[in-house]
Amino acid sequence: MKVYIDGKFCDERDAKISVFDHGLLYGDGIFEGIRAYNGRVFRLKEHIDRLFYSAKAILLHLPMSHPEIMKAVVASCRENKLRDGYVRLVVTRGVGTLGLNPNRCQNPSVIIIADTIQLYPPEFYERGMDIITVR
Repeated sequence: MKVYIDGKFCDERDAKISVFDHGLLYGDGIFEGIRAYNGRVFRLKEHIDRLFYSAKAILLHLPMSHPEIMKAVVASCRENKLRDGYVRLVVTRGVGTLGLNPNRCQNPSVIIIADTIQLYPPEFYERGMDIITVR
């Protein structure tokens, strides 16, 4: 599997971020969980819209434009030959000093993982399951 990190694809075993990334140290970042079905990313524009709203809420400047992020998500799916699966899009505050000051982080990181996923046991997919949803 290839992982997208800051504009480049690397093998999953080589996918690394700094121990000083505030996403790791403080959970300072945002993410979207996106599904792909039959070779198409489900509601990609809406997911990226929500990513931008989340970034605005925590005053995180995204290092890529809306179209650039959409293109990177699609490229990640293609790079991994993903037709049906899951995309985890993560933007961290980036590398900074110890301490909570977000102004010490100059370069947010964009990470995209596109792979297959099985959320439930196979029997749930075969016979279904009871669920409750809320608005």
